[in-house]
Amino acid sequence: MSILLLLAGLAMIFYGANLLTDGASSIAKRMRVTPLVIGLTVVAMGTSAPEMAVSLTSAISGKSDISLGNVVGSNIFNILAILGLTALVKPLKVATTTTRVEIPVVILLTIITSVLCLDTMVNGASINVIDRSEGMVLLTFFILFMAYTMFIARREEESAENAPEIKQYPIWLSIVMLLGGLALLIFGGRFFTNGASDIARGLGVSEAVIGLTLVALGTSVPELATSLVAARKGQVDMAIGNVVGSNIFNLLFILGTTAVVKPIGISGITLVDYGTMLLAVVLLYLFTICFGHRKILRLEGLVLLLCYIAYNTFLVLR
Repeated sequence: MSILLLLAGLAMIFYGANLLTDGASSIAKRMRVTPLVIGLTVVAMGTSAPEMAVSLTSAISGKSDISLGNVVGSNIFNILAILGLTALVKPLKVATTTTRVEIPVVILLTIITSVLCLDTMVNGASINVIDRSEGMVLLTFFILFMAYTMFIARREEESAENAPEIKQYPIWLSIVMLLGGLALLIFGGRFFTNGASDIARGLGVSEAVIGLTLVALGTSVPELATSLVAARKGQVDMAIGNVVGSNIFNLLFILGTTAVVKPIGISGITLVDYGTMLLAVVLLYLFTICFGHRKILRLEGLVLLLCYIAYNTFLVLR
């Protein structure tokens, strides 16, 4: 029953995310917002809706380790597993701005977020927690990053090729889709979290481990599918940008919003988990600047994938 609950919740989250994105995009188009802006905001948030739904409902339900484990585990999975598998399909060429700006930003944000989570080590606090003020700081960084993204995007000529195709629905249907998608996300997130928590208890493992593995993998399926399809079609820039953008979104928007709604108490996430998240993005940076001349080669993709397997083996043994 717990597995069925988890799968039902996951299906509701994905269907709800699609409804929410389509409805919001239709309303935005009716308000004459440009397709480029819609793609950078509404569609981007829609692909990260599974992580948001699970992290938010987990935190509200008092399952903070699933909430944080979902973000940390998703960021690890995005780089080590998704880019590893995608590079095996086709070597990935990395854009200059991604190498010089976005990947170093992810490294910096990973370090900042890890420090925010280690209160007992950094300032001698009795517990580790991401409080509301720290959540506001993360959201402020997110707004600045979105402003930068908009600035960069507007410097490039917008074409029909790279603009997302947006279908416009009647206004009443768009509103129904938006509200229906939101409801599915809320209830689906609750089902998914409860199912994952029950499975953790049944297997005798911590909620943190379930968050870092099963929950992170489940909520990262959209990014995995998008990157593999993009690489197969030769759109390697999209494959890399999808993963890097998702990691920034997870750390700033999802973690920030969740902490503002309810402070995230941390107990089961360890230094190894934060270290693996940092190692993943550092490896990505080194592979792009040192070995493949702004390319992630098949051998490097294999190394990333093996690192993910090793990390999960360690979690099981731990």
